[in-house]
This record gives sequence, C-alpha cells and structure tokens, in this order.
Amino acid sequence: MTTTSERVTTAPVLYHQRVSGEQSVNSAKAEEFLNLMFEEGAAEQGTWLETRLAEVRAEIAETGTYRHTPAELAFGARVAWRNSARCIGRLYWNSLRVRDRRRVTDPADIAGECVAHLRQATRSGRIRPTVTVFAPDTPERPGPRIHNEQLIRYAGYRLEDGSVLGDPRCAGFTEQVRRLGWRPPERRGSFDLLPLLVESDPGDPRLYTLPADAVLEVPLSHPDHRWFAGLGLRWHAVPAISNMPLEIGGVTYPAAPFNGWYLGTEVGARNLADEDRYDLLPAIAELMGLDTGSERTLWRDRALVELTLAVQHSFDAAGVTMADHHTESRRFLTHLEKEERAGRRCPADWSWIVPPVSGGQTAVFRRYYDEPDPATRPAFLPPG
Repeated sequence: MTTTSERVTTAPVLYHQRVSGEQSVNSAKAEEFLNLMFEEGAAEQGTWLETRLAEVRAEIAETGTYRHTPAELAFGARVAWRNSARCIGRLYWNSLRVRDRRRVTDPADIAGECVAHLRQATRSGRIRPTVTVFAPDTPERPGPRIHNEQLIRYAGYRLEDGSVLGDPRCAGFTEQVRRLGWRPPERRGSFDLLPLLVESDPGDPRLYTLPADAVLEVPLSHPDHRWFAGLGLRWHAVPAISNMPLEIGGVTYPAAPFNGWYLGTEVGARNLADEDRYDLLPAIAELMGLDTGSERTLWRDRALVELTLAVQHSFDAAGVTMADHHTESRRFLTHLEKEERAGRRCPADWSWIVPPVSGGQTAVFRRYYDEPDPATRPAFLPPG
C-alpha cells in the first residue's frame, strides 16, 4: 500500500479502553439472529438450525463469544443496511458487497484495507455499495477503531477571525489529528484530505495518509452558469461511513466502514449549503444577481436549487454514480412495498427520508412510516 504511517507520541484524546472482563455475548441475541437467517433462507446449504445453535451456545459458554461464518457475516451486514431507518437507498440492500477482513489487525494493514475498500467501491465512478468488516470486540480485547467519521473527509482550519477554512464539521477532528502529528499541506485549501486515524491497540492511535489515487473527486460546474466552475468547488465520490459499529447477533464490530452512493441533495443542499458546513448559498446568490435583502425573495431556495443542479450535473458529466431525490424517493417506496410483501416492518425516519430540496414534490412526503426501534438488530449503531 502507499499510505504513510506516523506513530503518535502525544497523549491520546478520545481512544477506547480495553474491554477485558466484559460480559459474554448474549446467547439469546445470537439465537434470534440465527433464527432470522434460517427463516429468510440465507443459511449455507446443508446447514441445520439446531446444529448451528448448539455450536454457538457451546462456543459462547467456552469463550464468551462466537465467530460468525462468512455467510452469517454477509447476511448480518446486509440486514443491518436494510434496518437503517435513515437511509433512503435501501432497495439495494441485498447487493451489498461484504469484505471479510476480521483477521486483519495491524493498524497499517487496516488502513491499507480501507484504501482497498475505496478503490474497489469507486470502480472509476460506477460506485458499488461495500462494507469492510474488521475484528469484533471480545471479552479478551477490543476490536480496532477507525475514528474518522467517514474514510474521506475534508479538513477544517479555524482562523483567527473565528471563521473556518474548509469543512467546519471537521474542525475539531482536524485539530485532533494535528496534535497527533498530521501536517496540513503547505498551502491550505478548502478541500484538503484528512488522514485516517486508526487505533488497533488501545492507547496507540496511528495516522495514515490517503493516497490521492484512492480518492475520486468531481470538480463542480453548472450547465448554464459558466462562472460556477471558477469557484473551484469539488466533492468526493464515495460516502464511506467509518465510525458506526456493526452489531450482528450480539457481536459488535467497531470498525466496519460502509458506503452506498451519494444523493445529489446530500452534497448540494446539505454539505455545501448548510450554514455550519460550507455555507455557499450567499456567494451563489450574489453571483446569480439575486436580491438577498429579504427572505421573501426566496433567494436561498433559488440558490439551493442551482447549487444542487450543479452537483448533479457535474457527477453525471464525470460518469460518477449519484442518485437524484425524485427517482430515489420512488425507489424507496418500491423497497417499502417489497418489505411489506415479505411480512417485514420497514422503519423509516421521516426527517431523513424526505429530501431537503422540494420535499413536498417527492413520492415519500405524504405518508407516515413505521417508527424506528433502537433495539432492532442487526444494525449499524450510533458512533460512540
């Protein structure tokens, strides 16, 4: 691999504690998961439920945990995506590619597998939903952690006047990795890639630089406004979330980075538009010649649509997979119908499912959904 490592010599700020002495895996959770898998016909051919249950019970009694088979790991990861109440793209849950890297424990190798994940998921712009699963927590020791929110994020530099150059969401993390030895580019910009922060041994976090050829970025332009390209904006192609633990059948995998592909509104109407992110709407409105003196001119709405249009146009022109909110809304209702025919609940967080642009014009707006249940498993869990 081509990443570089720097051993951290300063005291860690937010690193996990050793979990030796933790309680054993709850055998009831393991049995619930295995029952689900056999009910849905996802078990390996020739495997019998009672035989597998007996094996798992015995392994938990002896070691305090158990090891999923490759088929169990793949099914669990896919169902965790199916259960993700905030995701509008769950129609494709069963196509998730699962990379089993549970035996990879060296931090440099973990970073290398993250880079491989990005390359394999990117596929020159034909984004493929992918998850890479590293070692789980056990009663003997914790599994590795990836402290980045996503594998790809842009630095945020706090300036003396209180403003931030780059992504304000990442300002705290940027300061953290700088304390741990990361050196920003000599000429800092708004889209500087942050390093990976990997902790395999408790209290020994390591930094790894993402190689440029593993990160596909799309320069942003507008189909009608030639001045837009002069803003020098860009965004990365793969949204790979890396700080949400994956829990399957009572076993927790703290490092399981996963990705789908972007929805245009995620980038255009949130990442680049939100006041606590890049906050570009005032600049876009000014360049469009809009009257920003009153909210009643709807200048924010007009600038927001044009910014989202530029993002969607740019990804399409670059041949990079990106969904639009109208099409994906209809596909989500198709997923909902399939789940209902299968006799399953389809929990959904309305505030996340309804897009931030033209919500009332999308197919998902005028209905309610099953409330999310925090106890549902398998699941990708909230960070921390």
